Amino acid sequence: MPPPADIVKVAIEWPGAFPKLMEIDQKKPLSSIIKEVCDGWSLANHDQFALQHADSSNFYITEKNRNEIKNGAILRLTTSPAQNAQQLHERIQSSSMDAKLEALKDLANYSRDVTFAQEFINLDGISLLTQMVESGTERYQKLQKIMKPCFGDMLSFTLTAFVELMDHGIVSWDTFSVAFIKKIASYVNKFASDISILQRSLAILESMVLNSHDLYQKVAQEITIGQLIPHLQGTDQEIQTYTIAVINALFLKAPDDKRQEMANILAQKQLRSIILTHVIRAQRAINNEMAHQLYVLQVLTFNLLEDRMMTKMDPQDQAQRDIIFELRRIAFDAESEPNNSSGSIEKRKSMYTRDYKKLGFINHVNPAMDFTQTPPGMLALDNMLYFAKHHQDAYIRIVLENSSREDKHECPFGRSSIELTKMLCEILKVGELPSETCNDFHPMFFTHDRSFEEFFCICIQLLNKTWKEMRATSEDFNKVMQVVKEQIMRALTTKPSSLDQFKSKLQNLSYTEILKIRQSERMNQEDFQSRPILELKEKIQPEILELIKQQRLNRLVEGTCFRKLNSRRRQVPVADIKAVVTGKDCPHMKEKGALKQNKEVLELAFSILYDSSGQLNFIAPDKHEYCVWTDGLNALLGKDMLSDLTRNDLDTLLSMEIKLRLLDLENIQIPDAPPPIPKEPSNYDFVYDCN
Repeated sequence: MPPPADIVKVAIEWPGAFPKLMEIDQKKPLSSIIKEVCDGWSLANHDQFALQHADSSNFYITEKNRNEIKNGAILRLTTSPAQNAQQLHERIQSSSMDAKLEALKDLANYSRDVTFAQEFINLDGISLLTQMVESGTERYQKLQKIMKPCFGDMLSFTLTAFVELMDHGIVSWDTFSVAFIKKIASYVNKFASDISILQRSLAILESMVLNSHDLYQKVAQEITIGQLIPHLQGTDQEIQTYTIAVINALFLKAPDDKRQEMANILAQKQLRSIILTHVIRAQRAINNEMAHQLYVLQVLTFNLLEDRMMTKMDPQDQAQRDIIFELRRIAFDAESEPNNSSGSIEKRKSMYTRDYKKLGFINHVNPAMDFTQTPPGMLALDNMLYFAKHHQDAYIRIVLENSSREDKHECPFGRSSIELTKMLCEILKVGELPSETCNDFHPMFFTHDRSFEEFFCICIQLLNKTWKEMRATSEDFNKVMQVVKEQIMRALTTKPSSLDQFKSKLQNLSYTEILKIRQSERMNQEDFQSRPILELKEKIQPEILELIKQQRLNRLVEGTCFRKLNSRRRQVPVADIKAVVTGKDCPHMKEKGALKQNKEVLELAFSILYDSSGQLNFIAPDKHEYCVWTDGLNALLGKDMLSDLTRNDLDTLLSMEIKLRLLDLENIQIPDAPPPIPKEPSNYDFVYDCN
């Protein structure tokens, strides 16, 4: 007979004694269980003891997390969190270097546990650590030359403990002094060769910037991009990741008027080329966290375009109008017109109007009006000028080629450029905050200082080529833009490593090829719409769904690494789960106003609700994991799996199964209705009786 659900069989260790096998009744108070264990070993003062997991985590067991104990678990009887915190608080202030080092090592390990962390913080432990960093370490710097390894380890454990304690979110970041910030910033330069100290110093700086506006300003004064750049030129990817994370944090929190200035500094320090050489093209795989930081940097860089994208052109601004004049001059004048050129004003106006029409503007008389819509605003005009100046031959060829046509198939360069710029901004999500979970960066955007403009130049030539292949007219404008968008999106999904490779991918995605792809996709859909096939689908669909369900449940058993949202570590019995909510219905999405603005994060958020008010909050690393987990949890609750992934998997598996079953019917037309049953024969003389 199986044991009751509230009984857990465990082994409990105590130093110097044989482990004790014991059945724990989860309904009994934890203090009663600890007293029973202490009595078994004749230990007094049971209130000074606690139980903790004997695995590598060493986490204390509390009333809140006791449900995490599983049958067969090995526990350890140890000193209570309060007593342990008090002892370590005293030990780290020891005058003995060896004792102090050992105490800091233990503190770094125990600080990962929120139960211990709360007790240590209650003793003003954070202040003690910051004082040690600010002034205490200087006491030992005289010994640094003869005890350098010991000093480095001591500082490393101190910073590790600090990071772990702050990671629980119990103490506000706003409480730290300028002296502490200066000291941490100095470690970024002083201990470049000590990976452990450097990593933790960078992590502290990033958290300071992201969690406090006041600290951002102080950190920005103490650390420069020039001090961070050398850490990107090393070979340790973890240090490179933390370094880019600090740069991203400074970039993200910079005031609007300082952001472009910072971008200019990054350009001067050749950040892009350094990242390309030492990170993207290094002879090692890029891990997920590095990919996320590169994605964030990519988004923040493109977001610098938002100001121009949302700026309307002022038709009365002569400097802005001069840009349009320059576009006309490059296209139609071999040399600039002399200032004293002859001809009446009316004649020149007429000539300009004709030329603006050839350039493909909607408003031929005053093309400045074409740039009053935002987005793309002035960004479109910037792109056109860049194309005209840096790819002059291609620009002149496109304009003259289309302006000389008289068959209504001319591609309007001006209108196309404006709509294309708007499309590219939508594809790259210019102006949107970076997602907290996305790692979708494109290596090709790190290969050029003006990558967006070069991206535009490639795509405007693609648009002109596709227009000709479609033999489009002005009435087909939207159709052409849809095809061009599909070409660009399909090329981007291949993650080209350079702009030239992107251009090559587009060459292979001609309009004819797009039609073939669409036709193939459409045929695959149409083949399975006949009545017999639909009936077969309906028959085998339940077993396919069961297969998908088992796959989802197996993935839940394997587990997934989620980004940490809070410090609490808990397990919830499946039987206690009441519901699964997603998106805006999640408690952590309602709490965080900043995240509510980010559509991508909303699409990846889900929460497990249990008991009366308990909840576990998650943000999936990507859409695939989000679908797997929401499907699996819904399957556990006996609900339908409604994710996009389930629909795609169901379609794919059904299609494969049906194709396998129809292999013997290849090239045989399946009728929509079953053949009629023939009438019975007049006699059965043709039947042979074997008996």
